[in-house]
Amino acid sequence: MTTPYEDVPFSELLHHPAATARRLDAVRALRLRRRDASDLALIRADQLEQDSTVVDFTARLLAGLVRTENTTALRQVLPDALPWSVFLPEEDVEALLGELVDTARGAAALENLAPLALLLAQWRHSAEIHADPALRAALTREPDGDLGPAPMPSEDVTG
Repeated sequence: MTTPYEDVPFSELLHHPAATARRLDAVRALRLRRRDASDLALIRADQLEQDSTVVDFTARLLAGLVRTENTTALRQVLPDALPWSVFLPEEDVEALLGELVDTARGAAALENLAPLALLLAQWRHSAEIHADPALRAALTREPDGDLGPAPMPSEDVTG
């Protein structure tokens, strides 16, 4: 395989399904571009299973390193895996590692990477705040004056 994925219009899959599917012999996945909705991905089932195996292994490896208190190794490689982590304060790095391991294990068990992607995005945003002194100052300063009364919480607990 030469490239990880190829962009293909969604209509190509609709008009030429067999020929479009055969393109998976040369690439890992097809990104199906749609005009009025999020893009889709077409991937072979065996590739999806391989990806799930790797994610599960990685989550268990991380958990094992933390469980055996080998956080020194994790801390040393964290900037390679997440370069923006160098902007996080020391206590946030500890929190990131703990949350990362727990979330990776849970996401692998559910075969759903969305929680892990969300966690990484949230920590990246935290790093962006720490990296920009002006932004950090704006977000951490006390508000000027009284902000007025707070509304009562809604009685509807169904969400």
